[in-house]
Amino acid sequence: MGIAKIAILGGGQMGAGVAQVAATAGIDVVMIKATPGPVDKARSGIEADLTKLVERGKLDQSARDAIMGRLSFTDRLDAAADCDLFLESIVEKLETKREKFAEVDRLAGPQCILASNTSTLSITAMQSATKRPERFIGLHFFNPAGAMKLVEVIPTATTNQAVTASVIGFVERLGKTPVLVKDETGFIVNRLLTPYMLDAIRCVESGLADIRGIDTAMHLGANHPMGPLALADYIGLDVVLAMSENLYATFKHDCMEPTDLLRHLVAEGVLGRKTKLGFYDYSQRPPAPNKALQKR
Repeated sequence: MGIAKIAILGGGQMGAGVAQVAATAGIDVVMIKATPGPVDKARSGIEADLTKLVERGKLDQSARDAIMGRLSFTDRLDAAADCDLFLESIVEKLETKREKFAEVDRLAGPQCILASNTSTLSITAMQSATKRPERFIGLHFFNPAGAMKLVEVIPTATTNQAVTASVIGFVERLGKTPVLVKDETGFIVNRLLTPYMLDAIRCVESGLADIRGIDTAMHLGANHPMGPLALADYIGLDVVLAMSENLYATFKHDCMEPTDLLRHLVAEGVLGRKTKLGFYDYSQRPPAPNKALQKR
């Protein structure tokens, strides 16, 4: 049950990152754009990243060309018809994902494994939209996909053991470390990480310390590679909000409840790095704490 060709739905940073990793590992990849419009952005982003690697001497030109040769780009879901694995990496909305999986289930061949890259949502709830629950699984990659070594592998109660084994082999072929996780909201990493980021935001709300101070304390005091507020900006404050809402709806733990400040920032379109403004102002180099938040 080898995986030789995969389809990835979603041409954003995560989908493109996984596509590049898979193509680098020698796997044929078709990237399917989930939203209307040209597919050139995902292609050009991967091309630019590979070109930088060539310029830095970390990749030769022939290898770069071979990787691009294993990638194709489209906006048609039926491109998944002959794939061994279909990986969904789109917006964190359960009904949207269910609709896409129901459609792909009708289009994909019987050999195709369906997988979601969701960070918190129920895999079981998604698989029930298909007629192949035994070939459905969660595959949670982390951003940036090229650098992060972990992949959470989430089988459900009905996932075939051979499918799980095949997916684990695929993850290892990518040079990643798979960890098996029960299908429960947030899995391992985000169940532990989201309350941590929310508590850091509460520290900002209460005036415990300034933004830079909170991040510096956790960076130096806990040896974390970055502070919790910078991390929230990196993930995207809208994504952090979605994760916290999902966790709180499931567990009702106070530490998982979204804070007022987080809700306000997302409502205002202040989403972190992708909007150039979050807890930090990324229009500056180096980024500086968001002055407006220091006054709240």
